[in-house]
Amino acid sequence: MIAIIAHSDKGRLLAQTLIEKGVDAQLAVHPIHYGPLWQSNEALIFIGALGICVREIAPFLKNKKEDPAVINIDANGQFVQPVLSGHIGGANQWARKLAGLLGAVPVVTTVSDTSDLWPLDLLPDRYNWKIEHAGHLPRLMSRFINGAKTALLIEARDEGTIFLESECPPFVDLFYSSETLDPDRYDLILAITPFLYDFGDKAIFYRPPMLHLGLGCQRDLPPDSFYDTLREALRSNNLSPLSVASLNTINIKQDEPAFLFLSHKWNIPLTAYSEKILSKYEVPNPSETVEKITGSKGVAEASAMHRACNSLLLPKTKLQAGEKFYTLAVALDAQMERKGFIEFVGAGPGDPELISVRGKRLLQMADYILYAGSLVPEELTHYAKPGCVTESSAGMDLNTQIERMAHFYNRHLFVVRLHTGDPCIYGAIQEQMAVMDQKQWQYHITPGISSFQAAAAALKSQFTIPEEVQTIVLTRGEGRTPMPEKEQLHKLAQSQSTMCIFLSASIAQKVETELLTHYPPETPVAVCYKLTWKDEKIYRCTLQTLARTVNENHLKMTTLIVVGKAIDNRTGESKLYDPHFAHAFRKTN
Repeated sequence: MIAIIAHSDKGRLLAQTLIEKGVDAQLAVHPIHYGPLWQSNEALIFIGALGICVREIAPFLKNKKEDPAVINIDANGQFVQPVLSGHIGGANQWARKLAGLLGAVPVVTTVSDTSDLWPLDLLPDRYNWKIEHAGHLPRLMSRFINGAKTALLIEARDEGTIFLESECPPFVDLFYSSETLDPDRYDLILAITPFLYDFGDKAIFYRPPMLHLGLGCQRDLPPDSFYDTLREALRSNNLSPLSVASLNTINIKQDEPAFLFLSHKWNIPLTAYSEKILSKYEVPNPSETVEKITGSKGVAEASAMHRACNSLLLPKTKLQAGEKFYTLAVALDAQMERKGFIEFVGAGPGDPELISVRGKRLLQMADYILYAGSLVPEELTHYAKPGCVTESSAGMDLNTQIERMAHFYNRHLFVVRLHTGDPCIYGAIQEQMAVMDQKQWQYHITPGISSFQAAAAALKSQFTIPEEVQTIVLTRGEGRTPMPEKEQLHKLAQSQSTMCIFLSASIAQKVETELLTHYPPETPVAVCYKLTWKDEKIYRCTLQTLARTVNENHLKMTTLIVVGKAIDNRTGESKLYDPHFAHAFRKTN
């Protein structure tokens, strides 16, 4: 719940403006008792003088973990200032949001915000990590804000580590192994890791959820003893219980009270798998007895391996809880493990600024960039960090590409395979992924802006027309690569949709002939060469002059042909903004 508190007519009008702009809040005008408002709301927005706000909230202050966010706005709506719980309570974010709604100035004074430094206390909520520290957290954060010599140890891979790696302040040194980190050289250590280390009272540990536990047991384990011995077993193997992501077992153990107790206590899922699934795994420590009872040679090991999609970090360990026994195995989540990894990244249509924010960050942290040099501008590789190796794949066949990536992958390094546009549209990644699947390599795809989207922007055109054209066809003409019979251009042309034809400038005459079987000769056409590149050129013509336009301008590669009446169209209105069209966010007039 959010409350907006106003003390004047002008403040009340401003509050109503915020509510009309989508702020879901209750309005309190001239309140007498602030206690109920303080207790029942996660944020209080005061409209009026800052002094009044401070005096009214002073009697209720406890600490930043309990106090609600408090934001103050002057009655004229010129300035928005977080007063209390800027980070943990979210007052800083609220100030920016409210300022955006009002066209006001957000007055954020938190040092980490004004210094453009990582908000160390917000990272856990932002990236689903847990935090622990031996020292005094505000004092450790103060060291960071003051630029103390800091070590950043990263032994995981997720959205948070991608962000930290690509946005390192100059006073932070980056490490990927604790063995190379000398704690005595640093005033502060930030560690994103599931592993336990003794760095004294100068470390802040962030625990990503990446440990998957496999469990087997005798019936009726005592829950409390099971909990205590399991925690101790993890810690004795230098694994943080805070990084446990899941509990896994076989379906006949899915109602085991001790497992359910732990699942509830740690708020993590308990997943039970069938005998059919677990029996497929060749476990390191098979048991004939377990196999007779369950059909699987090892419940703990097999369930951990299955959930993590990885080999075991901790093989089966037999433990005792009271008079009962249970087995524990642990595996690291394969997607989060810090080892060789390949990221397919969509480079966008060409302009280095049209790559996604994530794509740019991945380029900045890569150890090796293999880019499609015939289609991707070299300027995109300039985002690479010092020491990164960059190569063009233009002259490589598939085997050579895999060999070059393997050279870095097998050394546990990070590889970016940079493809033009969006890698899933004529990106030729399918055959690469097939080989990677065979090799059991870990990889991921980051999408990019396709050239057909860049074409719509460059042409200032919407490629659909209400009630006339509602389909966009992405295709190619038939050249050396055959097209399926049902996807021949003359058959696709029957719909007279907006057609975006890739990789076909060299067969422009054939494209023109096939499309003329259904499109009128005067159908608008845009021939787009190197969209968003420095030497971009766009030629407008009609379908009957398509081939001539392509040939006269000597266009062969990096050319997209767009065909359809939607080009430059300004007729037809959608229902979306019709005042008589109601939907979830608007009533009819």
